[in-house]
Amino acid sequence: MDKIKKVTLAGVLLALTLLLPFLTGQIPQIGSMLSPMHIPVLICGFVCGWQYGFAVGAVAPILRFLCFGMPPLFPVGLAMTFELAAYGLCAGLFYKILPKKNSNIYISLISSMLIGRMVWGVSMFIIAAVSSVNFSLSIFLAGAFINSIPGIILHIIIIPIVVIALKKGNYISDELYTRSA
Repeated sequence: MDKIKKVTLAGVLLALTLLLPFLTGQIPQIGSMLSPMHIPVLICGFVCGWQYGFAVGAVAPILRFLCFGMPPLFPVGLAMTFELAAYGLCAGLFYKILPKKNSNIYISLISSMLIGRMVWGVSMFIIAAVSSVNFSLSIFLAGAFINSIPGIILHIIIIPIVVIALKKGNYISDELYTRSA
């Protein structure tokens, strides 16, 4: 995939990070459980590579705040910026490193989701340490895992299907990962 296609696709996926939360926007609890912004960021890492996944993840929460006022920039948007950047970075890196088997899409995805949640937790602990934000281990576990189970399941179902479909349609080729991006 040439650079113009990657930039274009990354732009489309960034736009999706802005639009998908509107599907759950009327019920914020469902939106926070399903994490719709995470889906395009993870797909971007797989399809465009780690650099683009990182960039889209880092920009998405800030851009969405500037356009729509959500998520609140502090502390949620700031922690999400680090979390989504980690998702895009890790998805692209793991997919690049692992052999190109469909089963490794799941390994890359789940590993990326775990690391992203850890990055979110560390970000929130740092934010809490330097501000009046209340954050504890139980809040971390609830936010990163317990309350997120529907989103985790949704991501594990949808993202591999999309990535495999894009591979079959020759929108992703393994050459993306054999040359520098």
